[in-house]
Amino acid sequence: MQSLALIENWPVPAAAAAVVRADGAVAGSRGPTDRRFPLASVTKPLAAYAVLVAYEEGAVELDEPAGPEGSTVRHLLAHTSGLAFDEQRVMAAPGTRRIYSNTGFEVLADHVAKAADIPFGEYLRQAVLEPLGMTQTTLEGSPAKDGVSTVDDLVRFAAEVQAPRLLDPRTVLEAMTVVHPGLTGVLPGYGHQKPNDWGLGFEIRDGKSPHWTGVSSSPRTFGHFGQSGTFLWVDPDAGAACVALTDRAFGPWAVEAWPPFTDAVLAELRGAGA
Repeated sequence: MQSLALIENWPVPAAAAAVVRADGAVAGSRGPTDRRFPLASVTKPLAAYAVLVAYEEGAVELDEPAGPEGSTVRHLLAHTSGLAFDEQRVMAAPGTRRIYSNTGFEVLADHVAKAADIPFGEYLRQAVLEPLGMTQTTLEGSPAKDGVSTVDDLVRFAAEVQAPRLLDPRTVLEAMTVVHPGLTGVLPGYGHQKPNDWGLGFEIRDGKSPHWTGVSSSPRTFGHFGQSGTFLWVDPDAGAACVALTDRAFGPWAVEAWPPFTDAVLAELRGAGA
């Protein structure tokens, strides 16, 4: 895909990207796709997928208590538990505000680890990484932000999300469906959004503006970006997903570069009859 060549103009020391279609076929790739990059918050969708495996295995229930009083596993996945961004402080009643929370994912991982009687990083490896052949992906530290992976591995994950084998497709559909519609909140790096819609561990684009995906991205687009200059989006209307990893922290360069890149990818996919 010629559109992927745009990463060569990004002001970063290194970047790699790939597009994978809903049938698992890689439509194109660019850069060192086997290089390991810190994921930052792109770790969260991987962690969320492991939590959903735990749910399907019966280790946890989505609506069982977890986190602050009145909060559930579902609240933690959807950033509606009321926990602060990076500290054990309750800022709102569960289900009333969208407060993006690293702490919430750490509490969630601890909850699953206790229920499954296995460290969360190991659970993630056994439940998601190993079955998908993601041999270059590791989590040592926070399930909110400390994953390390390659484009090649994340392509496998993006293919899984589009055509689930580890989860019931209905569970994945729930993960990409808005939890507590209408809640406002701050999208890190992009300011206050009304509404600030999320599913279960995945951000949902809807009509957000400004946004890190493209102007032509469908409202159903879901995914995540990371402060390490990384992103993964899935656009069901386009029948494809895109992964991009870099070694430069997110900043104004990404705000400027990412949307036209995504629009170029989507235009090429449409032109190819995707």
